[in-house]
Amino acid sequence: MLAHISTCVPREDALVVWESAIRHGLVLPGHLARIPWSGPRARELASAASELADSGLETIVADRLRPFGLPVRQQVWLDGHQVDLLIGERLIVQLDGFAHHSDAQDRRRGIAHDARLKLRGFTVLRFDYAQVMFGWNEVENTILMAVAQGCHRVR
Repeated sequence: MLAHISTCVPREDALVVWESAIRHGLVLPGHLARIPWSGPRARELASAASELADSGLETIVADRLRPFGLPVRQQVWLDGHQVDLLIGERLIVQLDGFAHHSDAQDRRRGIAHDARLKLRGFTVLRFDYAQVMFGWNEVENTILMAVAQGCHRVR
C-alpha cells in the first residue's frame, strides 16, 4: 500500500500517510529502510519517514522546513511537556490541529506552557491548521524571520 501511495499522491501527502502508518504501529521505520523499493519516490520516503511526528500537520511543517537546513528536532521535552518542533536551542514551533482547538482545556494548558517557556527564554511560535495549510507563506516567513533574528540561539 505504501509503495502505491508513493506514486499516486503528491509527495507531501504520501509522507503524511507513511508517518501515520509508523505512528499507528503498522510499520517500523527500520523495516521501511530494508525493503528494496522499486521506485525512487518510495526509496526517498522510506529514508525521510520517521516516528517523531505526532500529527500529519507536524509532518508537513517539519518537511517544509528541511530544505532550509535548519536544526529542527521534533517532540522534544521541555518544562515537563513535549513541544512539536524545536529549532536550534530556543525557537519552539507549536502546531494546533483541530483536536487542540476543540478542547478548551487543552488550549489553556498550551497557552500556560507557552508562558512558562517564554519565561525560560524560549521564543514560542504557535500556528493552527488553517495557517499552515492555507497561509504557508506567512508561517514560513515568520519562522525564517525568527531565525534571522537569532531567536533559535542561546543569547
